[in-house]
Amino acid sequence: MTLFEHLEPSNQNLLPKDGELYYYPAFFDSAVSRLFFEALQGKVSWRQDKIRMFGKRIEQPRLTAFYGDADKSYTYSHIKMQPEPWIDDLLEIKQRLEKFLNQEFSSVLMNLYRDGKDSMGWHSDNEVELGQNPEIASLSFGVNRVIRFRHLLDKEVQKSIELKDGSLLMMKGMTQQYWQHCIPKEKKVLSPRINLTFRKII
Repeated sequence: MTLFEHLEPSNQNLLPKDGELYYYPAFFDSAVSRLFFEALQGKVSWRQDKIRMFGKRIEQPRLTAFYGDADKSYTYSHIKMQPEPWIDDLLEIKQRLEKFLNQEFSSVLMNLYRDGKDSMGWHSDNEVELGQNPEIASLSFGVNRVIRFRHLLDKEVQKSIELKDGSLLMMKGMTQQYWQHCIPKEKKVLSPRINLTFRKII
């Protein structure tokens, strides 16, 4: 069996219009996912930046980290992030992704949701560094969390997906132009989740 022989091609676009969204619920099996979760939780240089909301500076409701090629800085929410050098575990994940998707990534933005109180507000990954129609590979390790999507021009058009441990979500095409996504709070969730969003900085 080859590395990805257990995965069926995901030809079903989960968005009804103006974008492309593909989901692989078992990109990594549970044993491998657990190993990566424990390694990343302990080895990554996690930080908690402050953002401005309603005229006040508040701490983001999650921990973040940014790793990548040395010349690929990234700015979002007025936070400029300089990449930490790749560590072996991230390089292994990156190589597996690139082989499966047949494309290259230059950086990964990471989020550690410590429990269901941590969250991510509505946003699009439309920063100029990513180009017009970026392809973003989002990996999840740890407890299952829901991601929600809503259309920018018709907010009644929405989509929710439960992101499972070891899953891969691919955002492609015009998704970042026409859709926003968020990770809402879930009070009943007591365990952590690590999210890795691999991207190519132009």
